[in-house]
Amino acid sequence: MSSTATDQAFGSRPEECRDTDHYVNEYNQGFVDKWDELIDWDSRAESEGDFFIQTLKERGVKRILDVACGTGFHSVRLIEAGFDVVSTDGSAEMLAKAFENGYQRDHVLRTALADWRWLNRDIHGRYDAVICLGNSFTHLFNENDRRKALAEFYSALNHDGILILDQRNYDSILDHGYSSKHTYYYCGDDISVYPEYVDPGLTRFRYEFPDKSVYHLNMFPLRKAYTRRLMREVGFQHIETYGDFKETFRETEPDFFIHIAEKSYQEADE
Repeated sequence: MSSTATDQAFGSRPEECRDTDHYVNEYNQGFVDKWDELIDWDSRAESEGDFFIQTLKERGVKRILDVACGTGFHSVRLIEAGFDVVSTDGSAEMLAKAFENGYQRDHVLRTALADWRWLNRDIHGRYDAVICLGNSFTHLFNENDRRKALAEFYSALNHDGILILDQRNYDSILDHGYSSKHTYYYCGDDISVYPEYVDPGLTRFRYEFPDKSVYHLNMFPLRKAYTRRLMREVGFQHIETYGDFKETFRETEPDFFIHIAEKSYQEADE
């Protein structure tokens, strides 16, 4: 049976559904059960290699907060690489699937249901790194929500900690139209992914699976420069941005940008 937008409670005009809190409805049980088909853990691990593991190790990271763990792909990879990981998500269905996936791989994930805007209410202690991966930050439609979430990430870090946050290359989608190689992030076979509606305030992605089931995600199209500016404005002074794991790239080329933001305070030169 095909799923429809109604199953995800978008209403009669789905393009007008631009509410940060709606992502909880979008990740319903049917979509969550399909998510690992979309990602394909083995193919994704091969495509991204050890980029995140090496980035974290080079900076002496030991304790990591995965604030958008989804079905657990990065949490499990980082645990297996020797890191101490706490896994959170705003979707109870995603969190349950992550725990199940970890258990199947002989890991007991430490999980917590948490809204980023009140992250430090639900998560205790400080971390060497906060990671927010899988294009998750684009679920925030309100600028105040984005600022609040980034401030919560900043607060959860140790004084010399880092934030790693990724996003789709929405600049290219908005300015040149959609073109994706599906090489790095969504590596599943025979799955159709494309934006069926785009405007400056919304990108509505359509996901069709081999069994003809269809799901959607409504996301805010973050421009790269805007994301970097927000990071700076909440206190991150040094930010490096990679395109599909490469340090140098043409702006239209990458499917995804990865921002690495350092919390460590740098005094201005006299």
